[in-house]
Amino acid sequence: MNMTLRRGFLVTLAALLFFVGIGSTLPKASAASGFYVNGTKLYDSTGKPFVMRGVNHAHSWYKNDLYTAIPAIARTGANTVRIVLSNGSQYTKDDLNSVKNIISLVSQFKMVAVLEVHDATGKDDTASLDNAVNYWISIKDALIGKEDRVIVNIANEWYGSWNGSGWANGYKAAIPKLRNAGIKNTLMVDCAGWGQYPQSIVDYGTSVFAADTLKNTIFSIHMYEYAGKDAATVKANMENVLAKGLVLIIGEFGGYHQGADVDETAIMKYGQEKGVGWLAWSWYGNSSDLSYLDLATGPAGSLTSWGNTVVNGANGIKLTSVKAGIY
Repeated sequence: MNMTLRRGFLVTLAALLFFVGIGSTLPKASAASGFYVNGTKLYDSTGKPFVMRGVNHAHSWYKNDLYTAIPAIARTGANTVRIVLSNGSQYTKDDLNSVKNIISLVSQFKMVAVLEVHDATGKDDTASLDNAVNYWISIKDALIGKEDRVIVNIANEWYGSWNGSGWANGYKAAIPKLRNAGIKNTLMVDCAGWGQYPQSIVDYGTSVFAADTLKNTIFSIHMYEYAGKDAATVKANMENVLAKGLVLIIGEFGGYHQGADVDETAIMKYGQEKGVGWLAWSWYGNSSDLSYLDLATGPAGSLTSWGNTVVNGANGIKLTSVKAGIY
């Protein structure tokens, strides 16, 4: 080896050894400041795929039960809890400090908080959606810096009509407004038709996703008597969204609804097979005509038959829930 080649070799070797030496101090390429989307999977801030397994809690109607219900929900092994909030237009508003408290408590019990505004449920007018967006912006101090543990479900079941284009146009305006306000959390969008028209995601979901400058939006189907009526429907609805390259979760589901059966076994089974998250409705407090949807007999009550299925059943929370990497 001549002197010039030898000198070049030594310089290269020294540089290589230097980078090997500091490699352990470099940040992991997979680490992020919060949840993020890659293809059909949601990843947590440690770079682990995250599949939601949990329940809904109707906080806004039972505000005084927060410190009883959240620990009880955590005992099921849930990795996520979806929290009903109000912007004040229909129900009693949950203000900035109360949302901060909710996030702190949910984090203390090592769960991820999916926060949703319930006041726009079933409405088609863009003003209702915009009110939800303005609410998130007004409490953004609770959200910023919590991107690794808080997901923002923009508006529960906004767009009652079974129409995809109007639904998409609403969200294509809502999402940029949230991003321009500095909200970087993963966003969740319920499909049209009171959350039961998944064709809206199939037809327009990619354009809604494209409206997000951070490309960090996931989609939700609420599986009741239409979207979750039988195994074939459940499987097709999941596969059709995933085939579009989008992240899907089942934001709500029951075992029975409005006089019709729902195939909860299929929802949980295919959810596990396909890596689709799900959040059962709801911990407790449904009206008497919907009491069959109560998972527990009270904020810290015993599990009902429905609750036992969700928590202890095949593909239930106990067997399939994995905590986020930050915990």
